[in-house]
Amino acid sequence: MWVFMPLTFAGKLISFLRQPLSFLWSSLDSLCLWLRITFWLARTKRDQLQQDKKKAEDSIEEEEENLDVPTIIPISVNYHFTRQCNYKCGFCFHTAKTSFVMPLEEVKRGLLMLKEAGMEKINFSGGEPFLPDRGDYLGKMVKFCKEELCLPSVSIVSNGSLIRKKWFKDYGNYLDILAISCDSFNEDVNALIGRGQGKKGHVENLKKLRQWCRDYRVAFKINSVINRFNVEEDMNEQIKALNPIRWKVFQCLIIEGENAGEDALREAERFVISDDEFETFLERHKDVSCLVPESNKKMKDSYLILDEYMRFLNCQNGRKDPSKSILDVGIEEAIKFSGFDEKMFLRRGGKYKWSKADLKLDW
Repeated sequence: MWVFMPLTFAGKLISFLRQPLSFLWSSLDSLCLWLRITFWLARTKRDQLQQDKKKAEDSIEEEEENLDVPTIIPISVNYHFTRQCNYKCGFCFHTAKTSFVMPLEEVKRGLLMLKEAGMEKINFSGGEPFLPDRGDYLGKMVKFCKEELCLPSVSIVSNGSLIRKKWFKDYGNYLDILAISCDSFNEDVNALIGRGQGKKGHVENLKKLRQWCRDYRVAFKINSVINRFNVEEDMNEQIKALNPIRWKVFQCLIIEGENAGEDALREAERFVISDDEFETFLERHKDVSCLVPESNKKMKDSYLILDEYMRFLNCQNGRKDPSKSILDVGIEEAIKFSGFDEKMFLRRGGKYKWSKADLKLDW
């Protein structure tokens, strides 16, 4: 009998406590549910705050990126509208890979787009820019840029062999600067380089063009590419006598697919000089006040170059990679792929007094 007493007592105790325990269990269950809901809401709020913070950080980062990559304004543009040339300069880095010349009306449309995007200076080059239509095609573009677009500066780079006095009479008034390429004042050296044509003297022609520029009030400039064949030359006396507004002195530059490589039309490797050799040439001519030196480093990415299809050419990878044509995608889209280094453009003196009205020359 005494054995069963604890069991009876335990049963009565459990019966007595069943209702409070049931209530307590129910309360604990509700408490757990409330805690789960509370933690879930807190976690959801925390996740939302983290997402909002990340979005804010991404937005700030995007704004900073946009600040770091401003829209490029094409202040100065070099338009190589033809690749054809009557000279065979061995180091040429814009060779005759096509014979295409764009219809003049399409060219004018592109030039207007460039002006509206901020262009102040246009430089026409080639190839040889006086080849198409005996220079008349070039003259019409020059006149359009100065008379209708009212550009502050219109310039040309030419080898000078095809320029006639009549061209100055017809178009000289619309031209600010004529740059003539001359790499040597020794005709034998010019012949080695490929800058010559038959018995015509390149240097004598240069002197004649200098006088025509005076006569027709066109600022005169000389461009020289320093290479293996002229690096030892002393040009002080001749440059000072010609007295150009600028003497641009370039270090011979290699561009894959243009003057080097399997697909190239030129083999410029034999013309290449070292940086030290280039510096020695510059030191020899340090007293020439109009000297504007351009090493490979300064030159490669500091020019906005348009090809014959009005595509910007990117030289960052040592070759000329074209964008889409500005006529198809617009200036802002095409110029993104130009590889243009604006800081180097300014550092090399790309912005200067380039309007003959501002130069106030003693003609």
